Amino acid sequence: MINSLLNKIRLDDRAGELDAPTTTNARREVIANKPFLKRLYRDWYKRVTEGLSITGDEKILEIGSGAGFIKEQYANIITSDIMPLDQCDMVVAAEELPFADCELSAIIMVDVFHHIPEVGRFLSEAQRVLKPGGKIKMVEPASTWFGRIIYRGWHHEPYDAETSAWSFPSTGPLSGANIALPWMVFQRDRDIFHSNYPALKINKISYHTPFLYILSGGFSFRSLLPGWAFGIATLIEAILTPLHPILAMFHTIEIVKTESKRDEEQ
Repeated sequence: MINSLLNKIRLDDRAGELDAPTTTNARREVIANKPFLKRLYRDWYKRVTEGLSITGDEKILEIGSGAGFIKEQYANIITSDIMPLDQCDMVVAAEELPFADCELSAIIMVDVFHHIPEVGRFLSEAQRVLKPGGKIKMVEPASTWFGRIIYRGWHHEPYDAETSAWSFPSTGPLSGANIALPWMVFQRDRDIFHSNYPALKINKISYHTPFLYILSGGFSFRSLLPGWAFGIATLIEAILTPLHPILAMFHTIEIVKTESKRDEEQ
């Protein structure tokens, strides 16, 4: 079964059907049938929910939920995707969030930010709909020394760190991308970010996952290790923590909406 699912995703990519709902659902099945990859996603869900109140009445929105399974861990989170999918609560475009001012406690996403064609519009919307003290938390590809090698030479998604634009043509939810966007917005253009969105503050950037995703095989290849080996591989990566700013393929970015512009400036 897993071979047929992986082959389907490869064929859809080659045929230009990567953005079809069937491909997103096939990716969801891949995660369900690859224990190592599913454990990696559980780790990423833990990272984007850490420090959030997810058991009460707080409204937390996940953007780009289609292939994931966050409801298995956190039933109260509102799931969404840009296309209608049975597994998601809402159809939501990141640039036009259907929420009132200061309605959300948090916005979370895994491997989604670099697929948003107009991230500037998303950040404006996030600044509007988040409560003071609310957070944006995301796991995204990291532009470390090792990450750049992998994403430039071995990944199918575009990596353009030379452009000054925070946008790209909207070809589709999966095919449209610029893997360099998180680095561009939150590191290279950090001062521009804080100037354009004065109520949003970059609170923390944490590097992690240098090799786990490669070992999982991702959505195109079989896992190199069984699910039971995930804990061992995680311990090895923990030993390499001092090297994560050089080797990490992913990072968790935490942005906080401040009480006021004055708080942000302090």
